[in-house]
Order: sequence, then structure tokens, then C-alpha cells
Amino acid sequence: MTEPNDARVGLYIDFDNIVISRYQQLHGRNAFQRDGIRNFDKFSRDADPDIAAKLTAATVDFNAIIDFAASFGTLVVNRAYADWSVPVNASYQRQLMSRAVDLTQLFTTTTRGTKNGADIRLAVDVVEDLFRLPDLTHVIIVAGDSDYIALAQKSKRLGRFVVGIGVAGSTSTSLAAACDEFEDYDSLPGISKAAAPERGDKDRAPEPSEARQETTPGKVHQLTTIPMFSDAGDTSLNDEPDIHEDIDPQTIATELLIRALQIGHAKGDSDEWLNTGTIKNQMRRMDPSFNEKPLGYRSFTDFLASHSDLVELEESGPQRLIRLRPGAGTSAQ
Repeated sequence: MTEPNDARVGLYIDFDNIVISRYQQLHGRNAFQRDGIRNFDKFSRDADPDIAAKLTAATVDFNAIIDFAASFGTLVVNRAYADWSVPVNASYQRQLMSRAVDLTQLFTTTTRGTKNGADIRLAVDVVEDLFRLPDLTHVIIVAGDSDYIALAQKSKRLGRFVVGIGVAGSTSTSLAAACDEFEDYDSLPGISKAAAPERGDKDRAPEPSEARQETTPGKVHQLTTIPMFSDAGDTSLNDEPDIHEDIDPQTIATELLIRALQIGHAKGDSDEWLNTGTIKNQMRRMDPSFNEKPLGYRSFTDFLASHSDLVELEESGPQRLIRLRPGAGTSAQ
């Protein structure tokens, strides 16, 4: 039985967005369209075994997404939007139905498929639910499309806590900024780093396991991984997301840490010790997508310890405290 004071959550999944993004994260830009995945049936006798293996490697674990959404409160709305007659989408039906997901059908009306169909239908449903269900406290949008920015902003103005979930390399920075919290699919509990089948270097996206290099504590790691964000978050069949490999997420996270500490010190004494939990909350408010785990750290404490040339750490009873080293903020700019 649902407790009266429980948070009540609406989960809205742009199915094509997340499935296409995951495939292209592992197999390269334009791979979904190039490999003909939309109408590919891996269970057919004539199915190309190499393509079938690539599709299997890119399978999205929606159970992990739903479990994460349920951590915020009771799921009272649970919908996924797609054309379920398409073979690649139909293969997920059993998994989704076993979790009581409402499969909202989007019919193909043009040769361009259901482009923008999910965006519009999902947005209309969320706005309707915001007014129809006044006790809805959280809105969770599974997509990286920049078209959802206005929806996230509207939901926040109406007093809801907005969470986004997207795939690294196919998420709009503006969408993440519009949410109260944004999570990388790879950082969700239970998600293992899938390895793509062997293929040529052309259009190859580097695997997460290849991306991280060992470095000495406090030094910014050199990454070649696909970044969390892309300025082109639209993963519709006709607008493939760009992959930007010149952005270093470690550098972004380091600058974010310094700014959060500078803000904390500005509110009190310049050499004041600050609670690490407060600093992490400040970082998440400044950048809802911040998460130390995709950067290669098991905990926020490990992330802080790797920046020992910039910060000082101290344990005071049950609390962990932190402060910026003198001159560190200036030298890091």
C-alpha cells in the first residue's frame, strides 16, 4: 500500500532515442541507420550474424532504468513511446510489459518514420499529467533530445523535481542543465560496460574500458571516451547525433569542483572547512549531470582524493571536510 507522504513518480521513455543512442555509442556515428537496425530482425534465419551480435551488445537494460526511477518514490506513471510493430522495438515488449510499462503506440505516417512523434506525444502527456495528477512529485524523462528542454523547464516551474537519463555522446547540454538531476545511462546501478563486437576503426566509438588511463593523484586524467554531452541530442532516424571527442569530462569536473568550493568559501571564511556532502550537492545544482562514477571513481571521496593538489581533506568525527588549497583556484583557471 502506498504511504500518503510517499513521493509519486512519472517515468516517460522516448524509446527510439535511448535505443538508437546506445547502439551508436558502441558502434559509431550513423551506425543505426547504416546497419539497417530499424527493420532488422535478429531472430530471422537470414539475419546477418555480425549485425545481430552488434545489436545484442547494444541491448538497453530497461529494468535498470525503471529500478533507478523507482528509487525516487512510487511509480504512478510508467510509459514508453515507440512504433512497437518495428522488429527491434518489438523485441523489448516482454521485458517492458513485465515491469508494467504502458507501451504507447506511435504509428508511422510518413516515409521518415515517427520522427518527432515521440517528442510531441510524450510532452503532451507529461503536461496533461502535471495538471491531472497534482500529487505527482517527480518527472523522469529518458532521452537526450534538446526538444525536451521546454518540457523540463515547465515541469520545474510547476513544482516538480525533474530527472533526465541519457546516453553519453547523445545528450544535449542544455537539456541536462534544464533538469534538477541528470544521469548517464552507463552510471546506473546494474549497468555493465558492454563491449562492442570487433570491427574496423572507421566510425568506431571507443569503449569506456579503453578510455581511462592511470594517472597520479590530483592530475587530470586524459580521456578519449565519448563525452556525456553532444550539442546535437536528437537521435531520430534522420538526425544522427554528433560525437565530440575533444571534450575532457575530467577537466569539466575539476573546474566544477573548484567553482563549488569557491562559492562555499565565499559564503564564510576563505579558509573555512566545508562538508563534502554540501559540496557535492552544490556541484549537482550547478551541473545536474555530474557523477563521479562515469569518470572512473567508486565514490565522491575517491574523486576528491584524486585532486589532492587542489584540495585538502579532513575527517572530523562522522563528517568528511574539505577546503580549497590556497591559490589552487587561481592556478587551475
